[in-house]
Amino acid sequence: MRETTLRAAFEASKVLVMILAGGEGRRLGPLTHDRAKPAVPFGGRYRIIDIVLSNFVNSGLHRIKILTQYKSASLDEHIARAWRLSPMLDSFIETVPAQQRTGKSWFKGSADAVYQTQHVITDESPEHLCIFGGDHVYKMDVRQMLHDHLARGADVTVAAIPVTKEEARAFGVIECDEAGRIIAFHEKVQDPPSMPGRPGMCLASMGNYIFKTPALLDVLEQDAATEDSAHDFGRDIIPRMVKSGSRVYVYDFHENRVPGEDEGAGYWRDIGTIDAYWAAQMDLVSIQPAFNFYNPRWPIRTGISHDPPAKFVFRDEANARVGIATDSLVSLGCIISGGRIHRSVLSNRVRVNSFSHIEECVLFEDVKIGRHVKLRRCIIDKDVEIPAGAEIGFNLEEDRKKWFVSEGGIVVIPKRAKIDSP
Repeated sequence: MRETTLRAAFEASKVLVMILAGGEGRRLGPLTHDRAKPAVPFGGRYRIIDIVLSNFVNSGLHRIKILTQYKSASLDEHIARAWRLSPMLDSFIETVPAQQRTGKSWFKGSADAVYQTQHVITDESPEHLCIFGGDHVYKMDVRQMLHDHLARGADVTVAAIPVTKEEARAFGVIECDEAGRIIAFHEKVQDPPSMPGRPGMCLASMGNYIFKTPALLDVLEQDAATEDSAHDFGRDIIPRMVKSGSRVYVYDFHENRVPGEDEGAGYWRDIGTIDAYWAAQMDLVSIQPAFNFYNPRWPIRTGISHDPPAKFVFRDEANARVGIATDSLVSLGCIISGGRIHRSVLSNRVRVNSFSHIEECVLFEDVKIGRHVKLRRCIIDKDVEIPAGAEIGFNLEEDRKKWFVSEGGIVVIPKRAKIDSP
């Protein structure tokens, strides 16, 4: 199949990308109390949305609309300031807010978001539409999925990845024949079907789709007229197309090869919960990270910062006053002033003062850590000052009285929180 797909050419100017970035991200609260999930910081200097945008730009697809709704101000600002492509080359990355163009309601689901903004599709007249989520962490050369989609003459192609049966309960699960044609689609069921020959493993939808434009517009009209529909791609659109006999195919994400990456890397994370988000950040600080920021052939892009280089000061080893970071990402503008950082991710302009110990933490922009502070397995949102002598993450029962603590024991301090001195 790979030799066939490589001969299936496409014109990038006939492909429109629509990124779904309007979800509330409730399970990621309190990080989403003031921002959309795709605008949540990730990896020190990035936002989650930067990852999917980088995949498309690196794939040579530069005609991108981002559908926004929930608390989108910071997301809109980030896109406007960081992602400016050349209109002379017919390239654009633009946000499209919910506008109640088809009635007096906001987006009622992922499919309804596209239905309500179909004027964008009409204006651009694409032959194919890439409809991807804006809140997952992965690398993907989208051209390869497009080649596969065209070679099969598919009405829609669904990207998928094997996951355990337990994990699959949170996803749409695919059943397909030997040719890769989808014969059934089960959205978030308690007993999802296993893959043939792989008991305990299920083929999960990644929420990334490529449609033929006429096929999508037809099914969106049908779905809009269905009163009991949830107007969701996974729950309604894909099952409807499978049932109607449309050419619905699966694309195996593990076949995707990103330039400069090891074969079979296949890293994909749904960071829909605090624990999953924290775990994905910890993946970044591994000696050989599964998700690698340091591949020059597939860069993760974002806005330019004028912050100075990170600075590490004091080497008073006799008094344990040493500015040091191990197995960590430390962004521009940070000052590690006699504190110790281990397996942590620091965003821009974090200040860590003397005799403090930070372990397995994620610190957002402009966090200030006082002297003799101890933090373990914490996420500290921006503009928070931790007073001298504070200890967080060591007594979860006490932490729960003041802050959000996840099922996995991750303590989250919300943006601009005021913390009393111990």
